[in-house]
This record gives sequence, C-alpha cells and structure tokens, in this order.
Amino acid sequence: MEQTDRGTACINYAARTGERPRYHANDHGRDTVVVAPRLMPLVDGRAQALALDDQGFIIVPHVLDLDPAEEAQRPAYAAQVEALLGRVTGADDVVVTGKPILRFSERSGRAGSSDNSYPARFAHVDVSQATGADFSRRSQPRPGAYSRAAHYNVWRVLSPAPQDVPLALCDAGSLRGRELIEADAIFDSPAGDWSFEGYVVAHDPAHRWHWFPDMTRDEAIVFKTHDSAPDVAGCVPHVAFDDPGCPDDAQPRVSVEIRAIAYWW
Repeated sequence: MEQTDRGTACINYAARTGERPRYHANDHGRDTVVVAPRLMPLVDGRAQALALDDQGFIIVPHVLDLDPAEEAQRPAYAAQVEALLGRVTGADDVVVTGKPILRFSERSGRAGSSDNSYPARFAHVDVSQATGADFSRRSQPRPGAYSRAAHYNVWRVLSPAPQDVPLALCDAGSLRGRELIEADAIFDSPAGDWSFEGYVVAHDPAHRWHWFPDMTRDEAIVFKTHDSAPDVAGCVPHVAFDDPGCPDDAQPRVSVEIRAIAYWW
C-alpha cells in the first residue's frame, strides 16, 4: 500500500493472529509479526502545541556538538541527554539505560551493518507496562521508593533534511489500550538471544499520527514509552515510514536514539 501525499502515511500495523508475536533486533527473517498496512491521516507535529503528559511526545531544540556514534563521546552524549530530560520533565533524577543506537534507511545500504540498525518498520512500543515497571526498579539510581518513573526515548537525525524514512508517532491520547498486543522483543547476537516484553500495535481508526518533517541534527524528538503515573500519557506507539514527498536524490536517513528513565521521589 502506497502513501498518496504528505498528509497521509502508510502505517504498518500488526495483524491479530491469535499467536504471541516475536520480533528480532537483527534477523527479521525470524519475526512472526504479520504486518497489516493502513493509510492513516498524518499531522505535522510542528503545527500544534504538544506536551509529554498529554500527547506523549515533543520536539525540542538540542544542539549536537559531538558525535554520539563515537564510543569515546558516548558518556558526554548521555550526560547531555540526562540534562535535557531533566529540563523538559522536571524529574529529580534521569538515568540513561543504554548506549546510543544508530539506525539507517534501507536505501543507504547500511541497514543491518551494526547491531539493531534497521529502521523499525511496524508500529510498536519499546516496553510493555510490566517490563517498564521492572526496568524502573532495576535502574533506580538511589535506594528508597520513588513516587513516579517514566521511560523516554530521545530520537534525532544525523543526516540532512529531507529524510526518506522519517518517524511517525501516535498521540497517546488516541489510544484505547486494546490495540496494544504483548510481544517478545528479542535481541539476537552471536553471544546468544535475550528478550523482554514490548507491544506491537493493531489498527484503530481513532489513532492520531504525527511526524516532524525535515528535521535537523540540532533537534530532538522526546517521546514516552512507559509511565507509572496514572492519568497522563502512558506510551507512544511509533514506526518508521516512507515519505512519498522526499526526492529520490535525498541522502538516506541516519538517526540515533537513546533511552532513559526519569524518576521523581
């Protein structure tokens, strides 16, 4: 199914099969997710006011003055992300929980060239409610009971605009909950597989999808994947999609994401 213009997107949802889906970071030939594409309205997120506790995502200026792909610069980038999330969330503590993940559009020829480097081609949420709560307990930076923990992904492009494969994000306020299908996210490597529970997302016509066209490397999308607080945006389904308005000679998308947990005491 093809997109018709920049006001719609072909969103790859997951079909309901009655079986628990599995998907892999690297060997997608082992995935059991059945993709069910739907054309959905697509809104420019820059055209409206957004809030992390309402829609579940925002875009912010964030000057990139280092290379997060360089191993020696990863601690400095993690510190910058922690400071950013502290500022936009007001949390007491922020803990980056993994190294930056580079991803490449297929047209680059680099997708699959490093661990977990394919664009995410079906709608998903990184962690389930149970996984998010477990990871929050494991990563808390100090002893005692926290009052709230929320997981965030900070996503940005390293390639110039326009992006051939941008990111679409679903307004958390348009979720009803029943579209979230528990699935096994499997991180496969030569050292062996390990996994945790995430969600793949079934279609719901009420979903409101957004994107941020023509991003620069000095902008960052911040979006939520889990929140222990009730009555706020809990998680944001997201997916890579093909921009039909992107010229054929545009540089293939290169992006970097990093995940963190914010805590309130």
